[in-house]
Amino acid sequence: MLAFKYISVHYLKYFFIIMMALVLFLVGFDYMQNAEQLSKSANLILIYLVYRGFFAIDMLLPLALVFSMISTKVFLIRSNALVSFYSLGYSRIDILRPFVVVSTTIVFIFIFLHALPTFSRADEFSNNIRKNAEYLSPTRDLFFTYKDKYVYFSRLLPLQEKAEDVRIFTLQNNSLKEVIVASSAFYRDDFWHIKEADIIIKPDDMSFNSLGIEVSENNNLKTLEGFRPKILDQVYEGKVNFTIMDALDAIFLLNNQNIDVSTIRGALYKIFIYPFFIPSLIVIIFFFVPVSVRFLNVSLFSFSAILVTLLIWGILFMLIELSNNRTIPSEIGVISPILVLFSIAFWQWRKFRSPT
Repeated sequence: MLAFKYISVHYLKYFFIIMMALVLFLVGFDYMQNAEQLSKSANLILIYLVYRGFFAIDMLLPLALVFSMISTKVFLIRSNALVSFYSLGYSRIDILRPFVVVSTTIVFIFIFLHALPTFSRADEFSNNIRKNAEYLSPTRDLFFTYKDKYVYFSRLLPLQEKAEDVRIFTLQNNSLKEVIVASSAFYRDDFWHIKEADIIIKPDDMSFNSLGIEVSENNNLKTLEGFRPKILDQVYEGKVNFTIMDALDAIFLLNNQNIDVSTIRGALYKIFIYPFFIPSLIVIIFFFVPVSVRFLNVSLFSFSAILVTLLIWGILFMLIELSNNRTIPSEIGVISPILVLFSIAFWQWRKFRSPT
């Protein structure tokens, strides 16, 4: 218990210091690069920096956790605390356990944060502020299919849950049956509501004896049940920064619509599976470190461990991007490398489970 508390406190201390340093570096460098493109409004600049900070945490937290383990392990070696713990009868697993428990706990918190739009979509919001001086820009000329309907929105406002210049085409037996034309629609209570709509109905019989095209008005029309504006904005724009609930809703809704949901599935893999490379990598690196400074060139070890961490993180990041672009399946790009790292870590854990 003494070793667990002592190591955990130092691990958390190094984690907060390194995390803050990495975030401030990324946000500061980004601001210097994009300062001229930002609005002169102090409020927008502050919001932009906050969103860039969230994005930096999302991207750099894995590195901070591993770097903190390396720093803590070097501190334990240089202060001879590691040798002292081993002399008191602690095993390698006892020393490793606080690193794994603390990092895994932070990983679960990290996953929970992806349920918040301000965190999971921080990169998108900050880019919108830089380009359009607003954090959620409208989507234009959106054309999609839903069940037996083809829908066109000239302008979608996800924040207001509103669409402008709406056209809804209904097919029957592979033939156009009905067209709904409206200047606007809004999403409430799981439906899209249209206050004033012109409905154009094509007759089944298009001969000279038919009554011709029928045009009517409807002042309270409900349609497109369950199709949320956020799903429209993200899925049909090809965005990959989903919140947990938005991704789950999109999969359940679109799974039966003959729409490829591999990108959404990959986004969920990135949220729930990718972060667990952190405890696996911590276990792998931990067992390569000698117990005393007499058997270790600390500078060489630190450089090598940081280099390996950056290399593995970069490869995983590249595979995730390839999965997002549908170059490779997300199961190969996200799940497979994490399983490989976990298998190596598990094998090492079993191998070194006996006391030193």
